[in-house]
Amino acid sequence: MAFQNQILAAVRNNKNIKPIEGSWFEFQHHSAVEGMPWNKTLEKFTAEQWDAKIKELADAGMRYLALLDIAIYGKSFYPSALLPQHQLGCDDPLEVVLSAADKYGIRFFVSNGFFGDWTQSAFLMKDPEIQKLRLKAMNEVAEKYAHHKSFYGWYYPNEIGINGHYTDFFINYVNTSSAEANKLTPKAKSLIGPYGTRHVKADDEFVRQLEQLDVDFIAYQDEIGVQKTRVEESAAIYEKLYHLHKKATKAKLWADVEVFRFEGKVYNSALLPAPPERVIKQLEAVSPYVEKILIYQYGGLINNPGSPVFAGPAESTQLYEELVKHGYLQDHKK
Repeated sequence: MAFQNQILAAVRNNKNIKPIEGSWFEFQHHSAVEGMPWNKTLEKFTAEQWDAKIKELADAGMRYLALLDIAIYGKSFYPSALLPQHQLGCDDPLEVVLSAADKYGIRFFVSNGFFGDWTQSAFLMKDPEIQKLRLKAMNEVAEKYAHHKSFYGWYYPNEIGINGHYTDFFINYVNTSSAEANKLTPKAKSLIGPYGTRHVKADDEFVRQLEQLDVDFIAYQDEIGVQKTRVEESAAIYEKLYHLHKKATKAKLWADVEVFRFEGKVYNSALLPAPPERVIKQLEAVSPYVEKILIYQYGGLINNPGSPVFAGPAESTQLYEELVKHGYLQDHKK
C-alpha cells in the first residue's frame, strides 16, 4: 500500500495528469456481441481466478470498482431467493470479489440492477413492479454482503441520456434508490454514470437538478468510445461540468473514460481496446476538471502481460503497458 500511495502522490504532483483510480467491473458483459472477446473466459473463472483478477486490478492502481450489474436476463450473479442464478465457474462470485477486495484495498460500488430488459432503461425506472423487485434485491444484497469493508457504496446502472437536463423520472429513480440505500447502509456512498454528456445545458435548471439528486458521485461518460464525441471536444465539455458542479456543491464530479473501440458497427460488434494514444488524449482532456478518473473498463480491455487470469484480446497488453509508461496505471512489480 505504501508503494501504491507513493506512485499516486508522484502522479498527482504532475498537474497535467490524474491517475486512473477505478473501473467498471462485470461477471459477464451485458451485450453478448460486445463481450465476445472475454465473456466465455470470465464465465469459467473459479473463485481463485476472481481473487487473482481483483489483485491484478489493485496492483494496477484501482481503488474503486463499480459492479455493472448483479442480475441480467432474468438471472442473478449471486445466490438469490428472487431469481434463478447464472451458472458460472464459482457459486457466489459476488462474495468472492468482495472478499478479495477486502484483502487488496479496493472499494466496491455494488449495482442494484438490472431487473428486466436492460435495453428498456426508461421502463425499468418507471415500472412499479420492477422498482419493487430492485428494492427487494437491495435488501437481500445488503443482508448478504454489506458486512464487507469493501462494500463502499451503491451504483445505479439504469441510464437515460441527458438532453439538456435530467428527466424527472431519472431523478426519482436515483433518489428512490438512495433512500433505500441510506436505510440499509447509512454510511454507503452512491454513484451514477450518465450519458448524453455533450448535451448538458449550462443553466440554473441543471444546477438545481444537481442539488436535487441524492447521489455522491457522478461519473459522466466521455462518449468517445461510442463515437458521440470527438476527443478534441472533451476538455470543453468537462470544463463546463466543472463549473456547474462547483455551483451546486453537492455531488462530486468524476469521469467515465471509455477505453474501447468497436470492431465494426457501434453497439453491434465486439469491443476492443482503443489505441493507447487516443486513450491518453482522453485522460489528458478530463484530468484538469474532475476529482477522479474511472474507466470503462479494465476487464476484457486491459491485461497485465504476465496476468495468470488473462481475459480479452492480445492487444489489451499494449494498452496496459502504455498507460503504465505514462503514469495513468501503475505496475506494482516495477
